[in-house]
Amino acid sequence: MTTTHEQERTLQRQIGREVENAIPGLEVLAVELTAPDAFTVFVDHPEGVDHQLCGRVTDVLADYLREYSIDVSSPGIERPLRTPEHFRSAVGRTVSLRTASRKKRFKGEVVAAGDDAVIVRAGPEPVEIPYEEIVRGNLIWEG
Repeated sequence: MTTTHEQERTLQRQIGREVENAIPGLEVLAVELTAPDAFTVFVDHPEGVDHQLCGRVTDVLADYLREYSIDVSSPGIERPLRTPEHFRSAVGRTVSLRTASRKKRFKGEVVAAGDDAVIVRAGPEPVEIPYEEIVRGNLIWEG
């Protein structure tokens, strides 16, 4: 039996490939299961995300509607972080991370983001966290 995290990663790869090929410029930031039969797709586009774009993404994902209820959303102010590029753009910002293997949550400033891991100052000493261990990562809004 696959874990929720593994299922999300599989959906992320499949959906990312399909949607990004169908809609030029669109990036699938994350796919998060919200129930066993429902997921949310977080998307971004250089021209912004509106209802029309969300509808186009839903149309591309029509085959998934047989098994899932689908929500499509903009990233919002607490944007999902999943890839090294996402973390590189968050250097100097506060993030919240949840890891699978450590079953821990981290909240702190992104100090550096390499090809294999992110370094977060989540206490007195920075912590290196491999991307493969990250189940969820989000920017923290510090309005």
